[in-house]
Amino acid sequence: MSRIGKKPIVIPQGVTVTLGKDNVVTVKGPKGELKESIDRDITVEVKDGEVTFNRPTDQGRHRAMHGLYRSLVSNMVAGVTEGFSKKLELVGVGYKAANQGNVLDLALGYSHNIIFDVPKELKVATAQEKGQNPTIMLEGIDKQLLGAVAAKIRSLRKPEPYKGKGVKYAGEFIRRKAGKAAGK
Repeated sequence: MSRIGKKPIVIPQGVTVTLGKDNVVTVKGPKGELKESIDRDITVEVKDGEVTFNRPTDQGRHRAMHGLYRSLVSNMVAGVTEGFSKKLELVGVGYKAANQGNVLDLALGYSHNIIFDVPKELKVATAQEKGQNPTIMLEGIDKQLLGAVAAKIRSLRKPEPYKGKGVKYAGEFIRRKAGKAAGK
């Protein structure tokens, strides 16, 4: 058995998990509602305040799906109760971030500003304190969407290894290179 897949998900107070037709799991909580379509081979049981997942065989595909769907539903339960957040830092002279609603305006050293539309499911906030790098805070209940949007923003100007300039996750370690002077 999959170590992840066989662990039951405990449903916290105030959260409802329902199994609809076509194996669609719906999770409702204080922060919102999320849906996920589960593979037809994986069986889902919701009883006694727990969600359990079972697979029909020990095939590689079934073993992979078993742990995957358990993790996805677990993240959905965590999302509707606490939510998720990611913080990005802009490192570089003249790099700026501003937002109006869910429209992000980024100055990343190009000849023009980049206007980035953040999906309405996420909340975005920017901060620019003196002596600190500008930061972008993303918050939402869908962990997959949050990670995808954060990765897209980071891809607009990836951190480079020589000076470390670019958009990076807060706490991310950038491996640095010595440059030309070290070769002499």
